[in-house]
Amino acid sequence: MSRRFDLAAMADVAALLRAATRAEILPRFRRLTTEAVRTKSGPLDLVTDADEAAERMITAGLLARFPGCVVVGEEACAAEPALLTQLAGAELSFVVDPVDGTANFAAGLPLFGCMAAAMVRGEIVASWIHDPLGDDTAMALRGEGAWIEAPDGHRRDLRVAAPVPVNRMVAAVSWSWLAEPLRSRVTSRLPRLAASVGFRCAAHEYRMVAGGHAHALLYNKLMPWDHAPGWLLHREAGGHAARFDGSAYGPHLTSGGLIMAPDRDSWEALREALLGE
Repeated sequence: MSRRFDLAAMADVAALLRAATRAEILPRFRRLTTEAVRTKSGPLDLVTDADEAAERMITAGLLARFPGCVVVGEEACAAEPALLTQLAGAELSFVVDPVDGTANFAAGLPLFGCMAAAMVRGEIVASWIHDPLGDDTAMALRGEGAWIEAPDGHRRDLRVAAPVPVNRMVAAVSWSWLAEPLRSRVTSRLPRLAASVGFRCAAHEYRMVAGGHAHALLYNKLMPWDHAPGWLLHREAGGHAARFDGSAYGPHLTSGGLIMAPDRDSWEALREALLGE
């Protein structure tokens, strides 16, 4: 299935994300007016003019490069939630998160990313996580590995960290979307880790773990534009992921939580340490 995405196609999508960030995102960074930042579902869920403009540019570029594909962007889906239902039956579809870490972006913090994933008949086959400020793109092609590539073509392969006991793990734990009593259980057990971090940006958390700079991730809310790109990046970097109940992740799932770890044994140990009764 991934043959649709040879290295030339991977490079084309990476170039599109880079062009959109240069044209629509970076010129607005630290220059947003009050009117350019709005809330969606609540005070922690923001959208800016940059999100919307970049998504329009990326969507148009994907439709031109892959005629007939379905593109579901985070901001378009916020306006029309039924768009999510188009992913499962599409021969080729893309999910797009134009500015992941919008709260950081709106606050002028240099920790945000631009993400996309491609799916063939609902199966994730390729993904991209672009760092606008570092100007490189983490990419994964199903069955062919994960790497970070710079604009000049310089490439560095990604590999998850070696397994360690839970008390030596560094993990990004997104607990704010957990419901009680699980929320209190998880937060009370964070000292069982060597360290817990939170970037407010899944793009950089996935890049960090896929590159072996931390060991694990835990998320609860699973919108596909937030996790389909990073899930494939982590998998192709050698990691193991599953939902809280041990079932497989899929881009059609929006709940049930997700834990990422270096291997299955590490996953089991981390799940027991943070979620176990």
